[in-house]
Amino acid sequence: MPPTTTSPAPAFPPVPRRLDRTARAVPLVVLPSGLWRMAMAVGVPVGFSGQLAEDWRPGLETTSYITLLTLVVELLAFLTLGLVRPWGERTPRWLPLLGGRHVPVWAAVVPAALGALAVTACVMPMFWGHLPGSAGAAEGPHGAAAWIMNACYLPLLLWGPLLAVVTVAYARRRLRAA
Repeated sequence: MPPTTTSPAPAFPPVPRRLDRTARAVPLVVLPSGLWRMAMAVGVPVGFSGQLAEDWRPGLETTSYITLLTLVVELLAFLTLGLVRPWGERTPRWLPLLGGRHVPVWAAVVPAALGALAVTACVMPMFWGHLPGSAGAAEGPHGAAAWIMNACYLPLLLWGPLLAVVTVAYARRRLRAA
């Protein structure tokens, strides 16, 4: 029986170092908010008062929800790395049914672009609720607790734009190679 030949993998242009750093920054800008949430989940006083303090009091349900939310958010942020790593161009061979196949450009670009829009749309209103005079400001953290919370959540504002930059670069790089 003659040996079977497979078509060689297309040579995708290398990922520029600055783009790799941009992609690696995404999980890092998400991390502080996750650490703040996990502190709240285990009972560290984060400055909530009134009904907010009561709603977010640690317990099995609240702690489970916060932990799951934090893990999902970090996982989604980590997926940005797929736009600069080989597993974002060709699926790992160990994956059943899909292993070793090329990732269609739009199969990565469309979810990533929608994710960048969704993250931006979700993160921006979080800050509006903490402005002085807003409904959430009265029961939210004040003083040092507010500074800590804002320092942990402000980096989230970068998630959407960073993901958008990496997504556009991925699309350009992959389409150029096609």
